[in-house]
Amino acid sequence: MKKLILIIFFIYSSYALAESQLPNCQGSDVSKYNNCFAEVTFENVDESLGIRKNGDKYIGEFKDGLEHGQGTYIWANGDKYVGEFKDGLANGLGTATSVDGDKYVGEFKDDKPHGQGTYTWANGDKYVGEHKDGKEHGQGILTWANGDKYVGEWKNGKEHGLGTATSADGDKYVGEFKDDKPHGQGTYTWANNGDKYVGEFKDGLANGQGTLTSANGEKYVGEFKDGKRLGQGSYASKYGGDAIKQQDYDYTARDYFKNLFKEGFKFFYTCNSLLNSNYYNC
Repeated sequence: MKKLILIIFFIYSSYALAESQLPNCQGSDVSKYNNCFAEVTFENVDESLGIRKNGDKYIGEFKDGLEHGQGTYIWANGDKYVGEFKDGLANGLGTATSVDGDKYVGEFKDDKPHGQGTYTWANGDKYVGEHKDGKEHGQGILTWANGDKYVGEWKNGKEHGLGTATSADGDKYVGEFKDDKPHGQGTYTWANNGDKYVGEFKDGLANGQGTLTSANGEKYVGEFKDGKRLGQGSYASKYGGDAIKQQDYDYTARDYFKNLFKEGFKFFYTCNSLLNSNYYNC
């Protein structure tokens, strides 16, 4: 194993002292740093350990040779985490920023977003809500820069459970989701013409029993499959009377319903990127 060589800068400025009430660490052996404060740049690190990387810098408090307490970790590529540490990992409240402009502000556990937090992408997309093990989990709101929005339940990084999805042009779906798609009971309303579908969905499309009502008063009640009417049902026109309308009604959910959260926490899930380089054995 290569010898770990550290370039250590002790901080004596009033700003640094305001950041920590701990004394400055002494010596160059980080493994002996305990209940003290220092600035350390890591060089000639054995990166096979999957913890610290060459060129990374840590400014903050230490305990038992590990980052512990308040601190700032700056990766060699420019990614940064500012906040609380425990046993060498991001734990507690913190802010993670990527060089690409993505940003997460909120709670962490073992180097992952965990609890309440806000993730903002450089393109303007934003997620506000609960996280678990680095993924959206629980209640949350995802707002796209173009105005599309999802409000509801999440499971393991996907829309899952009850939720409401609204497009920028006014289309709206309210109901059950599974794996990022409408699935189960729900209602889809078109903004451009006022048409409405109420019924069962499967994998993002009308499937099963449902009712399609047009703004002009026409109504179809019956079976749907893969987004189309089977013709096995009753049809009522605005002029009254019942009949079977044979042509298909081509129902297709908007594209963004098919994969509502494509990107995910992308810079938390790649090696040599924010936080992962300090946690995963890449």
